[in-house]
Amino acid sequence: MFGGLFSGGSSSSNSKSLDGDQTKALHELIENMVRGLVDEPEKINLKMVDGDDGLVFELRVSKVDLGKVIGKKGRTASAMRTILSAASRKHKVGADLRIVE
Repeated sequence: MFGGLFSGGSSSSNSKSLDGDQTKALHELIENMVRGLVDEPEKINLKMVDGDDGLVFELRVSKVDLGKVIGKKGRTASAMRTILSAASRKHKVGADLRIVE
């Protein structure tokens, strides 16, 4: 379901960029987490941009679902960022999730 993100295996230690399959896997990971939280999954907009420290995923959802994605005191958003960070570390790149209103 998550493209083998958590399975063992070797990756080149000097590669700092993700290939298309790895990028797609991280994208699907975030999308699947968010899809389980929101009432309007058709309004999920997830875009990947290059940031200073690695990849940045910009997430937009409907206003109705924004609170569900952020959670009380930001706990849900923090948990999603933790999972994304762990998954991206396997590929030796940094990745962050930015929730945009």
